[in-house]
Order: sequence, then C-alpha cells, then structure tokens
Amino acid sequence: MVDTILGKKIGMTQIFNEDGSVTPVSVIEAGPCTVTQLKSVETDGYTAVQVGFGEIRPKHVNKPMLGHIKGGLANPKYKDAQPRKTLREVRTDDTSDLEMGQAIAISDVFQVGDKIKVSGTSKGKGFAGVVKRFHFHGGDQTHGSMVHRKPQSSGATDAARTFKGTRKPGHMGAVKTTVRGLTVARIDADRNLLMVKGAVPGANGGLLTITRL
Repeated sequence: MVDTILGKKIGMTQIFNEDGSVTPVSVIEAGPCTVTQLKSVETDGYTAVQVGFGEIRPKHVNKPMLGHIKGGLANPKYKDAQPRKTLREVRTDDTSDLEMGQAIAISDVFQVGDKIKVSGTSKGKGFAGVVKRFHFHGGDQTHGSMVHRKPQSSGATDAARTFKGTRKPGHMGAVKTTVRGLTVARIDADRNLLMVKGAVPGANGGLLTITRL
C-alpha cells in the first residue's frame, strides 16, 4: 500500500484532549484517492502508482486526459470511472496490493500518532523587500539615515557585478514548501478529515501531499 495521499486544506481549529488541554490542529480533507495508473519496472523502468484526487466535470477535461482515465481503467467494473481534477505519481516498492480504479481511503494510509510530512504551495506575498523577504536587520532608525529598510552593499566591488543568488527584493512566497515531523492528532474516516497538530503550508483550499514518515 502507498504511504502518500492527496488532500485539500480546509483550515485550522482546536481540539480538546482527555486531560482538558487544547491542541491547535490543521484540518485536511484527505482522499479518497483513485488509482489511475500502475507503473512497473518492466514497462516504465521503475515502480510507481498514479493517484487522482478531486472531482471535475468530464466536459472540463481534454480528450487525452479523458482517454487516459477511461482507457486505464479497462476493468468493466470501472467503466463509469470519472476523471479526477488532480493526478500525482507516488513512488512505491510494491504495487501488488493495488489495482486500477481502487479507492485509497484515509484510514488505509494513516493512524493516529503517525509522523507525517506535508507539502503544498505557500501563500503568495507579492513583491517584498529584503527586510520582510530575508529578515535583514535594516538600517539605523534615526533621523537622517534614509536607508531604514533598503538593501545595502551587494557584497561585490572588485567583480563589478552582482553575483547570482544575491538576496534582493523580489517575489515572495507561492513556492513549494514542505513541513516535516507533524503528528496525526485525529482521523474522521466518515468525512475523510485528517487533523494534524500544527500548521501546514498554503491557503485554505490549496492542494496538499501528505506522506507518512
């Protein structure tokens, strides 16, 4: 069985423990995911499984993708298989326990107390200066300074150019971010909800990849 599932960030809340303490948690709608393709060493050179998540109307899917979903699920019992909004490939060592069209539920992958990592797209902050973007100290906050939050020397004088990678103002956020070492606090299998201690990347409604460590 795979150790990864796709989900959507719902938001944050808090849960009460048996001793009365409060734990802040992130609520994720995780799965169910559908197996849309199985890859093997013989056919593809490596072993992996492709899973789909999220519903989408067939008229909003192009013909190649629609054919990939319908053709891949050749088993007659999956003839009514619906396309998925998002497809992701997950590496795995063994796919013998998986079959095309199989649904992977949250309870098939995680248990309460599991350590996980969550990947998603961080919130976009737009154009930001070096103080906000890289936590520069800034200049003197005194009268006549005139360089309170401006970047100072680029660190290159003899080279007469700015080296690639120099920290400068620019676009901040909207990049892939991974948080490791989170803990599964609670699972609501009936509503496909995963509650994780702490915060996870991205805005509400964003796509997340949750992997068991």
